[in-house]
Amino acid sequence: MLHGPGARHLFALAAAAAVFACGGDTVPDPPVDPPDDPCDGTIDLPDGFCALTYHTGVGAARQLVVREDGDVFVATRGSQSGVTALRDLDGDGTADQTQRWGEAAGSGIALGEGVLYLATDDGVLRYPLPSGSLTPSGPPETIVQGLPTERNHRTKSIALDAEGNIYVAIGSPSNACQVIPRTAGQPGRDPCPELRTRAGIWRFAGDRTGQTLADGELFSTGVRNGAALAFHPGSGELYSVIHGRDQLRELWPSLYTADEGSEKPSEEFVHVRRDTDFGWPYCYHDPADNTKVLAPEYGGDGDEVGRCAEMDMPVIGLPAHWAPNDMAFAASDDFPQPYRNGAFVAFHGSWNRTPFQAGYNVVWIPFEGDTATGEWEVFADGFAGGRISSSSQADNRPTGVATGPDGSVYVSDSVRGRIWKIVVE
Repeated sequence: MLHGPGARHLFALAAAAAVFACGGDTVPDPPVDPPDDPCDGTIDLPDGFCALTYHTGVGAARQLVVREDGDVFVATRGSQSGVTALRDLDGDGTADQTQRWGEAAGSGIALGEGVLYLATDDGVLRYPLPSGSLTPSGPPETIVQGLPTERNHRTKSIALDAEGNIYVAIGSPSNACQVIPRTAGQPGRDPCPELRTRAGIWRFAGDRTGQTLADGELFSTGVRNGAALAFHPGSGELYSVIHGRDQLRELWPSLYTADEGSEKPSEEFVHVRRDTDFGWPYCYHDPADNTKVLAPEYGGDGDEVGRCAEMDMPVIGLPAHWAPNDMAFAASDDFPQPYRNGAFVAFHGSWNRTPFQAGYNVVWIPFEGDTATGEWEVFADGFAGGRISSSSQADNRPTGVATGPDGSVYVSDSVRGRIWKIVVE
C-alpha cells in the first residue's frame, strides 16, 4: 500500500468571474484569507499530492458529483437534506459559493444532460439543471417511486449508462436473511424472499416518470448492498463494491474465531453484468482462499462450497468490514501515472471489526485498458484521526468520492460534511 506525507502545494489565484445561477441567485461566501499552507496535513497521500479543504462542512454529506465546469453537487441528509452546490470562483481549490436547494434526504446523485438525479430512500428525482447553473430551473420530476425502505440499507445509490438508463442499487433489509434476524444459530430463509425486491441492482428508463419497482429490470442479484456503483468510462461496463455480511463470529462462534470474524468476508469489487448473481445470502467470499463458500445459515461450515460454485466471483476481494460507500473512475490524464485508469473507492468504516476499526480511507484500483489488474492500494488515509475501536470515535468518515475534469479527487465526509479536493503538487 502506498502512504505518503501530506503533500505541499502553492496555488495561483485566477481572476474571479461572476456567474449567473439560473433558477435563483447565488450569493458568494464571505472571503477568507488563504492559509500559508493550504494542504490538509492530516490526510496521508502518495508523494506529490495535496489534500485541500474544499468546504469545511455542508452537513451530513453522502455521495457527490462534479460537473464538467468544475461545480460540485453533494447529496445531504438530516437537518440540511437536499443538495448542496459548490463553486470555486478564483481557482484556489476552495468553494467560494454555496447554494442549498431541495428538501428530500438523498444519498445517490448523478448528472445527466441538463439534469441532476437524486436518489432518495424510496425513489429517484430528476431536477432540471441548466448548464452553468448551481440551482434547478424548476421542480423535480419523480422518475422512480415507492422503492422499499424497511429496516437496514435504506439509502440508494445510482449510476447512469451512456443511453441514459438509470441503475439503482437496493440493499438488503437484513444481514443474512435469517428467520429471526441477527440471532445466533438461526437458519436462513430458503429461498430468501428479500431477493424479489431487495439485494440487487435494478435498471430503469432515465426519462420516464412515475416508475415503480415493477417497471424496472432486475439487472443483477445477490448484491447485499452495492452502495459503490459506477461505469467505467472506456468500456461502459458497470462495476460495484459490495458490503459483505456481518457477524460470522457473533452468530456462529463454534465455526469462526474472533480473527476470522474480523477478517471475513470480503468487501467485493465486482463486474456487474446482466443476470449476474453474487450469491447473497447463501454465500460469501472468503479472502483466505479466494473462494465463495456456503453461509452457515444455509448449512455451511466455513469451508463447504456447495451451491456457491455457481455464483459469480468478485474481481477483487477487499478487506472485511471497511464499508464501501462510493466509487468514481479516473476522469483525466492530468493526474500522474499510475492514477489515470482505474477506480477510487471511498470506505466509510464499519461497526463490527474488532478490536480496532479499519477502513475510513480511499482506495485506488488500477485498470489496464478496460480490465482491472487485480491490484489495489490505499490512496488517501488518516480521515479517522488515529486508531479507534468504535466508528463513533472517527473524526471523519469518507462516504462519497468523485473526480473532476482536471483529474482532481473530491471526498465527502458524513460526520461533519467536510469536502476535500485532492490535487497534484
